[in-house]
Amino acid sequence: MPYNVLCEHIDTGRMTETTPMNAEQEKAVLFADISGSTRLYEILGDVRALATIDGCLGILKNITQEHRGRVVKTIGDEIMAIFPDADTAVQTACEMQLAVTGMPPVDKMRVAIRIGFHCGPVVEDEKDGDVFGDTVNTAARMANIAKGGQIITSAITVSKLPRVMRASARSLDVLAVKGKAEDIEVFEIIWQESSEMTMMSGRTQSLPAAQAALRLVHRGEEFILDAEHPFVMLGRDAQADIVIQDRMASRAHAKIERRRDKFVFVDQSTNGSYITINGENEIQLRREELLLRGSGRISFGHAYSKDPSEVLEFYCNY
Repeated sequence: MPYNVLCEHIDTGRMTETTPMNAEQEKAVLFADISGSTRLYEILGDVRALATIDGCLGILKNITQEHRGRVVKTIGDEIMAIFPDADTAVQTACEMQLAVTGMPPVDKMRVAIRIGFHCGPVVEDEKDGDVFGDTVNTAARMANIAKGGQIITSAITVSKLPRVMRASARSLDVLAVKGKAEDIEVFEIIWQESSEMTMMSGRTQSLPAAQAALRLVHRGEEFILDAEHPFVMLGRDAQADIVIQDRMASRAHAKIERRRDKFVFVDQSTNGSYITINGENEIQLRREELLLRGSGRISFGHAYSKDPSEVLEFYCNY
């Protein structure tokens, strides 16, 4: 269920009438914040904690520059940076997490960072290079939602990623974000293997990963998911890979993604999905995952018996 997230952050989207501005252009805005810095000061003392934080920020700045990004400003123990596109921001964020994870502990304390980013139109200050606009504020909210070790972004940003990169994004929830009139669907970028990525069904005998494939049939049109095409978005949104016309379906209803040599259906809808594996009873999913196996059908927002006019058929080769 949607829930409120209270995000306290400086207003990075404010500008004055006298500030000279460049024309609006699309950028990815990223905030990387050192998690638990107050604790570092308590345990290490001011001098050592400051040196540790400065060292970490230096690493983040170097990685930003190596990926064609620009550090806009440092805000305490946080940096704000911009990138030319969403996929560059993803690559940078993942490398930042890997670099910080690899830092040696200080008195058995490890530094962790939380990252949030959002892609959209921004306005740049001609004089000092600062950036303004709703995109900046939304990116700041994403960073506030993130926990240590997490990379958080919006559904709009994920939709701008190349399909192969979208497979690393996992929907968390639809959240009411402070300062936004409409709820925002929030995604986590998975930058390392996680034991939390569990599936509801048991193990089955595996094919070699390169051979595993899933055939989907919707309204007479066929889609093949495999190693080269590992991801598909489903929903009423016209930008979805497979557009679902049923009014009970959500705009971003679900996704199917390849994980190793299997394919997982991930529901992220309001009304849920109803999956029937041939020979078994229909299963209802709501914000849950199911390993697809054998063959069967999927209905969107209601049980198949209530309206069988639109279904997605699936056929696994494993």
